Amino acid sequence: MSLSVHLTTKENVLLVRLEGELDHHEAEKLKKEWQKAMKQENLQHVILNLEQLSFMDSSGLGVILGRYKEIKQTGGEMVVCSISPAVKRLFDMSGLFKIIRLEESEAFALQSLGVAS
Repeated sequence: MSLSVHLTTKENVLLVRLEGELDHHEAEKLKKEWQKAMKQENLQHVILNLEQLSFMDSSGLGVILGRYKEIKQTGGEMVVCSISPAVKRLFDMSGLFKIIRLEESEAFALQSLGVAS
């Protein structure tokens, strides 16, 4: 199974919805799409919806961490929401939740960034 990437914006927030499997084959493509979207729009924050992501490996974590660093440099924030149990375990083990906030749903994530859903 491959990865489907759905990018939408709401005010100054990029919503990244991932579906399928994020592995080393898909990581570079995701990185380029994500960076392109951040440059085109004047976006400050990112919400990463991982509800439909069934698998992720370390290269996927690398893409997310890289984008997190880019967002932090511009004073923005990244919020993860609706994470599947398998992917949540990977986040827990990697320590990403020490730096990236987890919210229950996209609506809560938008609210936490000051955007009405």
